[in-house]
Amino acid sequence: MPWFVKTERFTTQTLSLLPAQRQAYLAAHRAWVKGLISSGIKVSSGYLVDAEQRPGGGGLFVLKADSFEAARRLVEQDPMIVEGLVDWNLQEWIPVCGELIA
Repeated sequence: MPWFVKTERFTTQTLSLLPAQRQAYLAAHRAWVKGLISSGIKVSSGYLVDAEQRPGGGGLFVLKADSFEAARRLVEQDPMIVEGLVDWNLQEWIPVCGELIA
């Protein structure tokens, strides 16, 4: 089963939200990810930070799916995407060496 990587960045709309509002959407995203994990889907989600550990570089979501279309359908269910709070890109990732080859 192939791996896929979704990259994302907050939209300007999201950046204009109050921190408490952003946190509510992020909590919904985390609950969605935990639900996927509980259902047996191989996923990992997180955000990027700079050298001083400051967030703002966007996020990564890595998943296994049967096809690009299956990965896209799953990713489009992310509450952050449903609400239009991130600009995102999905690509298949072909690992060449390392622990994730199998």
